[in-house]
Amino acid sequence: MEIMNSLIRLSAFSFLLLSLSGCIPIIFAGGSETAVVATQERSTGNAVDDATILVKIKSLYADEAKQDDHDLLFNVDVKVVEGRVLLTGNVDKPESQVDAVRLAWQVDGVKEVMNEIQFTDKSGISNYARDVWISAQVKSKLLFAKNLRSVNYSVITTNQVVYIMGVAQDQDELDRATYLASTTKYVEKVVSYVELKDDPRRFPAAKDFPK
Repeated sequence: MEIMNSLIRLSAFSFLLLSLSGCIPIIFAGGSETAVVATQERSTGNAVDDATILVKIKSLYADEAKQDDHDLLFNVDVKVVEGRVLLTGNVDKPESQVDAVRLAWQVDGVKEVMNEIQFTDKSGISNYARDVWISAQVKSKLLFAKNLRSVNYSVITTNQVVYIMGVAQDQDELDRATYLASTTKYVEKVVSYVELKDDPRRFPAAKDFPK
């Protein structure tokens, strides 16, 4: 099962890498992705930048795995929203956490790195399956919730802890999203890294624009 999961993740990573290198076009128009990008608070440009950051971080993890005996590529999950990087997953050595954060900061465009990587022996097929089930349930709740733009949220679960990233329309929407996640079966805790739509930190200062 672990080998299969690794192969699936590697295939997805390879596809994204090929897309950004020009071998496979990224479809932001003329398909289902159009609706996603059009309704997200992120612009198409931001989405492409985030995808580029993701690929570069994963590439650094792959290089590190060749040189050391830990495998950051498969053990650490990476989410990127507007240059903010969330790291989650299970590692078997404390230094792996340090390396994961250090490498993420090396990528151009990274504004913030949130380290939620866990050093724990909670692993195995049953734990992984439960986390996948929880994420699916939370995403489903957000999708069917009224007056909530689920497309703006990313959900990942590690050891029954749900992490949410994205952009909320307002505090009320964020509170509802957090509540829906927290009331999902098996969820032990919800950690939110969601920013509000009008948060000034989302917008570059005037001094950052070229003259």
